[in-house]
Amino acid sequence: MNTRPLLKLLADGAIHSGEYLAESLGISRTAIWKQVRKLQSDGIHVDTIRGRGYQLAAPMDLLSAEGVREGLQGELGGRMSLEVHDRIDSTNSQIARRWQQGETGLLVTIADCQEQGRGRRGRPWQSPVGQNLYMSVGVTIARGFTQLEGLSLVGGIAMIESLALPEGVKAGLKWPNDLLLDNRKLAGILIELQGELEGAVRVILGVGLNVHMTEAASVDQPWTSLALAAPGRPWRRNQLAADILDQLVARLDAFEQSGFAPFCDLWNEYDLFRGQTLRATSGDLYGQGLGVDDAGNYLLQTERGLQKINAGEISLRVAS
Repeated sequence: MNTRPLLKLLADGAIHSGEYLAESLGISRTAIWKQVRKLQSDGIHVDTIRGRGYQLAAPMDLLSAEGVREGLQGELGGRMSLEVHDRIDSTNSQIARRWQQGETGLLVTIADCQEQGRGRRGRPWQSPVGQNLYMSVGVTIARGFTQLEGLSLVGGIAMIESLALPEGVKAGLKWPNDLLLDNRKLAGILIELQGELEGAVRVILGVGLNVHMTEAASVDQPWTSLALAAPGRPWRRNQLAADILDQLVARLDAFEQSGFAPFCDLWNEYDLFRGQTLRATSGDLYGQGLGVDDAGNYLLQTERGLQKINAGEISLRVAS
């Protein structure tokens, strides 16, 4: 059942009569009622107002391929093959399927909702309908696996610089793949690689960004969203997707040419934990955070000397 046309009519948040909706879509009022029930079962809050019609609990910021393309700068729209889905298992998985089906070039998949969204180490990523941005970019990079150090860090830079947060709202980066605001997770990046040890590698870079979400169940860590951090700004997911793509693709092109080293200083400017006492879960090391080196390793000054962390996660040490 395709409920997208009905959702577009309801997206303004106004009350629309069943008669108007049926006439606009060329279907019966019974069919409208069934589609409303389907939207409700998908987690979209549609109110039935006796004698007046149907209304979304709040206006909905809908995603569309046309809306994303309108927001792009330069010639990027002509380079990429863009898909926008109402619902999908995961955008990363869809990029992999598109490659299997023979698609080539710069592939972008965006979804309104993910049924199997995941973060790093297979952790589930909450993906409520109509709330956030779930996007994956598939690209072939002419660098071997051993030359891809720091790739997720480049993605973090692109994310944070694309948001143009208002004055007084400062986000930062947590190694290796999180964007935080007030020590709460705002966005995450998931990298998946396909290819041989040497030669070109197919890279899937997945992004999850909390946009409109103001409440969530079953989230096992502190989180925030753009709506919570800067409620006065009318965040629009199509424009956010376009801004992220503009930044991300440009930086992926630069990374392919020069690797991570040119990005090192910039990443360290956004490092939230630099200078603080940290614990590295890989190796159970404690020390002062010194930022990253030219290869994207995180540096800890410990009692045993300088240590390079190239796997796992870092977290602030709990004061005893």
